[in-house]
Amino acid sequence: MSDYDVIVVGLGAMGSASLYQLARRGARVLGLDRFAPPHTYGSSHGETRITRLVTGEGDAFVPLVRRSHAIWRELEAASGAALFQQTGVLFLSSGAAELLDRVAGVARRADVAHAIYTAAEITARFPQFQVTGDTVALFDPAGGAVFPERCIDVQLQLARRHGAQIQTNETVLDVQPDAGGVVVRTDRGTYRAGQVVLTAGPWLPRLLGGAFPQLLRVYRQVLYWFQPERPADFVPARFPVFIWADHAASAGFYGFPSFAPDGLVKLATSQTIAETSPDAVERDVAPSEVAAMFDAHAAGRLPGLTPRALKTATCLYTVAPDGAFVVDQHPESQRVLLVSACSGHGFKHSAAIGEAVAQRMLTGRSDIDLSSFALARFPELAAAASTPPTGATL
Repeated sequence: MSDYDVIVVGLGAMGSASLYQLARRGARVLGLDRFAPPHTYGSSHGETRITRLVTGEGDAFVPLVRRSHAIWRELEAASGAALFQQTGVLFLSSGAAELLDRVAGVARRADVAHAIYTAAEITARFPQFQVTGDTVALFDPAGGAVFPERCIDVQLQLARRHGAQIQTNETVLDVQPDAGGVVVRTDRGTYRAGQVVLTAGPWLPRLLGGAFPQLLRVYRQVLYWFQPERPADFVPARFPVFIWADHAASAGFYGFPSFAPDGLVKLATSQTIAETSPDAVERDVAPSEVAAMFDAHAAGRLPGLTPRALKTATCLYTVAPDGAFVVDQHPESQRVLLVSACSGHGFKHSAAIGEAVAQRMLTGRSDIDLSSFALARFPELAAAASTPPTGATL
């Protein structure tokens, strides 16, 4: 049985960041993943993720994005890879003014530079959008896109460079704290560490058992890459990352400029209807889904796109009831830290959360306040605390 200071279970967005930050601080760390990250089975793929300083999720997230942006640049300098492209992010609101008001409030309180555009100004600056007279927008010039597969790969490479041991295609079966630390049993071996970080994404609820499968729900998401009529109109220099809230489309939708030579424009929604599990999820995308996505969102709003989706993919969101993260010790063991429930907006924060996790594991505190993400906000866990979980046997 090998001994480590910390074992990180799951090496996606949060896990790769945590492993890297622990390793660079000299900790003896082991990273475990059931696949070979970056992979396409969880929540951290799909070529691009939005990053933005102006966050509608709340004030507590702004410091995480600011620090993440700095870390992406540090990782770029260390690796030579391009991880973050600043295109600006445009928040459009058609009949959903409450969202834009909330986003603008966060920007003002955090002193984030931004601009408000009328419908006429949107059309003048970004003619790719076809807007109605009641549409207004907020532009966050500091935002853009991060490239998740590259980010994960770079952080794992640098973690190895700093001495981390990484074992892939190895499934964790249970996590058992005892008097001397934590024992992690996999389908290939048994390991011991002083502490464990669980960043297993959509596999985490089942691993933990107890009340967690009812608390952390997993949802199927679909990503679509549509072909434009004129690819030059949708390059990053001319077309920003965007989020469009529309009273006529309950979930709204979001999209990216074309970063690849194929010229395709990626669109998606964030839905919490199709609940699933990582083993049961339908990964194929039906033609009817493509047609429904285009008709409900792109048609009449992005007239330069054709209804031809030349590529699709599915990913998984693990969602907490309030849409925020969980970063806290397990209720039954202070040696086990849970980092989960990215709730569809986690990747932009992951670099800073990984740093905060490393600080917390090694010093007992983090520079960024993580108290907003504590488990105490969920009374259902307190009610179930006396019942031993069935998954991780914590």
